[in-house]
Amino acid sequence: MKTIVLYPKYEWRVPPPNQEAARRLAEELSISPLTASLMAVRGIESIEAAEQFLHGSAQHSHDPMLLHGMEQAVPRIRKALQEQEHILIYGDYDADGVSSTTLMIQLMRHLEASYDIYIPHRSNEGYGLHNHAIDWAYQQGVSLIITVDTGISAVEQIAYANRLGIDVIVTDHHEPPEVLPDAYALINPKLPHCRYPFKGLAGVGVAYKLAQALVEDPPEEWLQIVAIGTIADLMPLLEENRMLVRQGLESMRTTRYEGLRSLLSVSGIDVPQVTSVHIAFSVAPRINAAGRMDHAGKAVTLLTTSNREDAERLAWELDALNKKRQQTVDNIADEALGLIQSRFSPEQLPPVLVVAGEGWNEGVVGIVASRLLEKFYRPVIVLGIDPESGQCKGSARSIPGLDIYEALHHCKDVLEHFGGHPAAAGMSLHRDRLPMLEEGLWSFAKQVLTDDHLIPVQQADLECSIREITLAGLDELELLGPYGMSNTVPKMVFREVTVIEARKMGKESRHLRLRLQQEQGVLEAVGFGYGHLADVLPSGTSISVLGEMSVNEWNGSRKPQLLIQDLAVPQKQVFDLRNTAEPIRELQRFRAQWERELRCPEPRCAVVMKESRLSEVKEELSNLSLWVYDRTAGFRPGSSLAKESRLEDLSVMFMVDLPDSLDELDSLLAAFRDVPNIVLLHSARDPQERLQVPTREQFKTLYAVLAGLGSRPASSKDVVASMKKHSALSDAMLSQVLKVFEELAFIQVSEGHIYFVPKPEKKPLEASAHFRSLTRLAEMEQYMKFGSADQVRHWMYSRTAGAS
Repeated sequence: MKTIVLYPKYEWRVPPPNQEAARRLAEELSISPLTASLMAVRGIESIEAAEQFLHGSAQHSHDPMLLHGMEQAVPRIRKALQEQEHILIYGDYDADGVSSTTLMIQLMRHLEASYDIYIPHRSNEGYGLHNHAIDWAYQQGVSLIITVDTGISAVEQIAYANRLGIDVIVTDHHEPPEVLPDAYALINPKLPHCRYPFKGLAGVGVAYKLAQALVEDPPEEWLQIVAIGTIADLMPLLEENRMLVRQGLESMRTTRYEGLRSLLSVSGIDVPQVTSVHIAFSVAPRINAAGRMDHAGKAVTLLTTSNREDAERLAWELDALNKKRQQTVDNIADEALGLIQSRFSPEQLPPVLVVAGEGWNEGVVGIVASRLLEKFYRPVIVLGIDPESGQCKGSARSIPGLDIYEALHHCKDVLEHFGGHPAAAGMSLHRDRLPMLEEGLWSFAKQVLTDDHLIPVQQADLECSIREITLAGLDELELLGPYGMSNTVPKMVFREVTVIEARKMGKESRHLRLRLQQEQGVLEAVGFGYGHLADVLPSGTSISVLGEMSVNEWNGSRKPQLLIQDLAVPQKQVFDLRNTAEPIRELQRFRAQWERELRCPEPRCAVVMKESRLSEVKEELSNLSLWVYDRTAGFRPGSSLAKESRLEDLSVMFMVDLPDSLDELDSLLAAFRDVPNIVLLHSARDPQERLQVPTREQFKTLYAVLAGLGSRPASSKDVVASMKKHSALSDAMLSQVLKVFEELAFIQVSEGHIYFVPKPEKKPLEASAHFRSLTRLAEMEQYMKFGSADQVRHWMYSRTAGAS
């Protein structure tokens, strides 16, 4: 039998434990073994490193003057302040850009500078510096532009600003291109000649270092803005970022910013309890929604206002935009999925998916790309096409095996503009060049990607037992936060735990709640989007689960709770879908829903039925392996695909009909014993038609009725009518009784007439093969047609075990 039946979505990778380092950390730091094990497995092994990680210090705050370009930027800005020059802060429309712009507004206000801000419209203008914006700045009397979270690729635009006599200071954190702009100063830790020790700053982090260079001791509340942008832009929460975000979150819990307080309230977050997870999944999406669905300036206004009424109004507007964004994403994702599935079969997907549609909102295509990556686990580019101009603007999301920025650089001759990171990027081109982009990306990916790269991987931290999870231990894990990129919420694997209870919950029963047991320990678990699994996880099922631990607080009670991210079932499964009105349609629905978990593409599916149904099924399921019951052999191939298939390669067997005998069923189960999943789709008879083998007393009574016939022949119809007066058995069962009597030579049947045999040889009922078959058929019907789901499963498990 195969080791996995209900397959996980991901390949789970758990590093080997560092037990010695964990023991030493637990003893020296007086922390729980769980916390110590997590730190050790993440490479924090020495006491010094652990102290630094847990409690932090100013050592991770580097001198801003180490950033290349800072020595030129600071005196230029001081000169602008002294001479009252008009400064333009030029930002970006994502959450990092909004945060960077907000921070610079705080800085300009603090320095009492003359300033304006400009953030391009995502759909109408697109990313980066634009000459028309520079023209507008020139008309406003701007003599110095400071970019935040953008500008490192703006070679032509900065040259244009130079010709107008406008100096440009670029603060950015994106990957520098081969040719750098001729700016007054370039501040970017990723510049090859920059000696700044930490390269992982967000755009807002770079802006904050500029603020540090200009203001010796910036207000601590500015770190609240730094925390938002750093978390939202998925920057690594290590080293300096960890310190900045931790201090920012601590300050945020008593924030005086009206806009931030209103945004947290609208997001349903208790301000004193705010965490990095709240920022990532509640605050950042609402800030991003402004730039995606309207204009990012609305989010900047929210974060910089001191008016409570304005803050509350804007917070609700951002919430509404986020809801609209969610619906737009759903619509585009459905359309994009349809386009992909119409072009490619699951077995023939290209190494990079490129999908484009007219009128798709450019502000959300990145989210759609992420969703498609989750489904297909390969790099994805999603583009919106302007139907009038044919211009495409899009976003890419990639997997660890392929640097999407490098891949786009390989196709730079096809693109008008591109930029980004190894995992995400943006680009623009004309629709006529889409085939060339696709071909170029496929060519690059085929040289880089291997089959192993296309296996979805979920990195876990530890394998645990339920008894190791305590409330005190979970509370202590907060010391390892703030959590985010490169310092993720710990993921635990629990193997061979037993389901005590499984039930659906939430709107439309989309979510799953489990109670799990291992030895004497019990753990509650919740799986969002896993509601459909409740039907196939009966009590007693052994499963393995991967997830994140949390504390569920309800009505003053606190309990450990596992947030399920993936699970696997290592035992044979029987799916009970009996009595469906349309078994073929139900089969197709089942495959669509479960193909991923059961890994059952068409070549790995078998359908078993009676001969009478074969022609009907062939019309609907010609691409599946079809089999029919056979009284002699038990079963036989019903299609050419079945003749060619290897039974050991099958993942699911669909039983559309029951066979006519238990021998046929046992023969089928013996041959298909390695098929890990069986789906029952057969109908059940009306209980009044249940096959009930008569008792010995009933056989005696019916024999007496036959004896009353004497030597006179009687028609079968009349005999059944006489027997029915003395028995509650159905006509069908009485006909079966006559066959038993005939086989035992108690009667003779000729041309529809029955003759009683006087003084026949005494024989036990078991001497009749028909009686034995009838008994076995009744057993099969008792379980397969009328048994509960659990009874069917256990009975089939026992038959399969016997067959193997």
